[in-house]
Amino acid sequence: MNIAADSPVGQYFATIRSALAGLEVFLADRNSPFYRNSVVGEAVMPYLARLKASFACWENRIGFVDQFRISRAESGFPVFQNVLELENDRQSAEQRLAAMPTADQLRVEMADFILRQKAFPAVLQARMAERLYLEQIGKGDIFSPFVLPETIRVAVNPKTMRPYYIVSWGAFDGTATLPMVYMATIEDSSETIVDMLVTPEGRLDPEVDIPLPVGGLLNPELARLFDDFALKNSAYSLSPVTIATNLDRDFPALHPKQLRRIVLGPFYSAGVTENNERVNGILSRVRRPENAWLLTWTVQEVFSTAERPARKGFWNSTPAQEEFHVETGDLEAVRMGVSAYEKHALVPHDAYQALYAAGEAENIFGDYKVHVISGNQVISEV
Repeated sequence: MNIAADSPVGQYFATIRSALAGLEVFLADRNSPFYRNSVVGEAVMPYLARLKASFACWENRIGFVDQFRISRAESGFPVFQNVLELENDRQSAEQRLAAMPTADQLRVEMADFILRQKAFPAVLQARMAERLYLEQIGKGDIFSPFVLPETIRVAVNPKTMRPYYIVSWGAFDGTATLPMVYMATIEDSSETIVDMLVTPEGRLDPEVDIPLPVGGLLNPELARLFDDFALKNSAYSLSPVTIATNLDRDFPALHPKQLRRIVLGPFYSAGVTENNERVNGILSRVRRPENAWLLTWTVQEVFSTAERPARKGFWNSTPAQEEFHVETGDLEAVRMGVSAYEKHALVPHDAYQALYAAGEAENIFGDYKVHVISGNQVISEV
């Protein structure tokens, strides 16, 4: 079944493809805000690739399965059931492909059907769509309900003489229907790890070869426990300060110095989503339908301002404890449970012009950092 480009489903996939491609252009620009004093842009790129792969799979899947639902009134992303179905199909793809005719065999059967029946081979077309879907889902990584942590950076803090890791993981929240990427900067005071990685001068031992990224936390004794922790502590309903505090409490040898959460969405697509009537009404006036979209995301950050040292007593002892900062002077920061946050909006030039012409740009974007994309160029903070 081919998706009509002017149908709501066709329009949705055209705009989300355009939005994710635009975000990729933005993230690839080393001058973008995501690369100022951080590796956020580089860390998010693999998860964006997973999200693009998921949408390619969903687009093939509706060629043989009619049902596809998005959170039209909330996030603008597919509902969680679609994410679960992708994950289930990924696990059975190889077995199902082995039981199906090859793509060449299906093409021959389709041509033969057209010649003999003088009609469109709808059933065979659906089987071809299913095959393409299963091949696509088996090609690479998708954005699963939970994407296991991996260590993407390793260095040493010369002040504490501890190695620290930058660890990232992903989660698709089932309640908020939002894809999220987590990044944590964590010092490790485990004696075996310190002895293995840190030189007497307080540097990373050059003789230790670490082929990054490494699946899981670099500390092998804690890697499985850390995976379990991340799985249980990645819900959108948990604030970053709660997650960081839980991590600090559950792992005495790990010292989280910073935790970032990048929340993708909401996504707005004219004629499809209903999450903001004013935005969607203006986007519907955009001349080219594939440019009638707006993608937002939020970067949330909580950091430690100090570490209370461990206390060892005759009767009891307490481990080292981080003091996390929440910006109490900002009500939004207090609500989020963060030290700082940034709201971003990516919008095609056509759509931005429509919003500006309607006199709504300032009202709609408010405290968002706006990035306007035109072709392969992004103009930030207009």
